Amino acid sequence: MNYTLHQLQVFLKITQTKSITKASEELNLTQPAVSIQLKNFQDQFEIPLTEVIGRKLYVTDFGNEIADAAQNILNEVYAINYKTLAYKGQLTGRLKISVVSTGKYIMPYILSDFLKIHPGIELNLDVTNKAKVIESLEKNEVDFSLVSVMPENLSVEKIDLMQNRLYLIGNSEQKFEEKIHNKTIFENLPLIFREFGSGTRFVMEKFIEQNQLPILKKMELTSNEAVKQAVLAGLGYSIMPLIGIKNELQNGDLQIIKTKGFPIKSTWHLIWAKNKKFSPVAAAYLKYLDKNKAQIINTKFDWFEKYA
Repeated sequence: MNYTLHQLQVFLKITQTKSITKASEELNLTQPAVSIQLKNFQDQFEIPLTEVIGRKLYVTDFGNEIADAAQNILNEVYAINYKTLAYKGQLTGRLKISVVSTGKYIMPYILSDFLKIHPGIELNLDVTNKAKVIESLEKNEVDFSLVSVMPENLSVEKIDLMQNRLYLIGNSEQKFEEKIHNKTIFENLPLIFREFGSGTRFVMEKFIEQNQLPILKKMELTSNEAVKQAVLAGLGYSIMPLIGIKNELQNGDLQIIKTKGFPIKSTWHLIWAKNKKFSPVAAAYLKYLDKNKAQIINTKFDWFEKYA
């Protein structure tokens, strides 16, 4: 056996994602590079680790056992690194956070100064949709999650961070009167939706139902970034969180269409499972955030109030 730590990391990611493509994206590697690492790793075993059936990748029972062993080996490697740093008096360990897709515009700013203070901390940040974020909490796979819609059937605790605001937006091609439009404006605006499981989709549909809006549904896309690009291209309009369209608004590529009932307001929460046993790193971050969140919001998101 002559496998490398890198091969273990690649193989473990493949078993987690069940996809060469997804593994390459999460590892920031090309698909050919991931495929080569998998082949080189497989060549060291006489028993198949994976198999492809109908273009879908499956991990064999033997592969799952090797994946468990790989995880244990990598955990020991991390422990060695942490112990070395801890011996120097640094706070060390992994901080694991799952974030709904729009939260990627917030969480890095909420984390950056803390990580600069404690360079021995390794961050594991998973950006996905609301359904998978809640699943990661249920399985105790993360320390914290960032959401704007609280889970209904999961006992959690939270710290409120900042307001989330959603506006009706379009590109800059069509000019709208400088007035507050009523709900009839939706009769002629083809709307672009997020996918099921998205927090933005949940808030959007709840608002539509409560206000009995006459919606003309155009299409459904799987990320806020995809929705934004579709709106920029003139494929339709959407209801989007302000936090994700800052640059496009400032550049004049997108516009907020003033409409009665908007913005839709909610709150960004950092949540964790009730009775969660925190690691020293997670406990330190929560203490840091509780003390510094107001300053972080005022400093990093002062532009937000321009659109109040």
